Amino acid sequence: MSSGNSIVFDCRAVGADSILVVDDTLILRDRLSIAFQQRGFRVETAANFDEAVDIFSRRPTDLAVLDLRMPGRSGLDLLARLLQMRPQTRVIMLSGFGSIPASIDAVRAGAVNFLSKPADADDILGAFIRGDSPSMPHAAVEFPAPSLARTEWEHIHRVLGDCGGNISEAARRLGIHRRSLQRKLRKRAPEDPAVPLVDDLGDDFGDEEE
Repeated sequence: MSSGNSIVFDCRAVGADSILVVDDTLILRDRLSIAFQQRGFRVETAANFDEAVDIFSRRPTDLAVLDLRMPGRSGLDLLARLLQMRPQTRVIMLSGFGSIPASIDAVRAGAVNFLSKPADADDILGAFIRGDSPSMPHAAVEFPAPSLARTEWEHIHRVLGDCGGNISEAARRLGIHRRSLQRKLRKRAPEDPAVPLVDDLGDDFGDEEE
């Protein structure tokens, strides 16, 4: 299924025969794997940094799609490792917590593009076809600074991901009460990096409840 995109790409259109999909969410991995296989690719999958490096060292691929946030080492770490092993591999970075700073980091590190989730197979292949012309300005100074609420929200979810979803451990690392963290997690992220939502993420970050 394509998210509003009627164009269907295949391996010939992209100029590649194989693709690696790395994401800690099994359902997403399987969905993308099936879609890429239907488009003529040899598909390799992995759930984390170590699995991906092991698979890629034995069966390298022309393309790679990496989740930015994973338990353990991040997608940016994996991006650097894969390009060290095979510089000609083209990489797209995906993130459920898409942000302008993250996209800048990914492209600077060697990714050909950065997409926010949800992204389907044709979104991803279209980004590979666009290649070194990512859909964002080249100069970092043109980006508005993320709001404090957005920055805080991303930091909270990054720490929670590092803790494997354990709210108590994440609260301990963040230095806030577990109930404070639960309240923050119930609120949606600010959608515009330059315009924070008034009711997002309160002002009690770092405060301990009695």
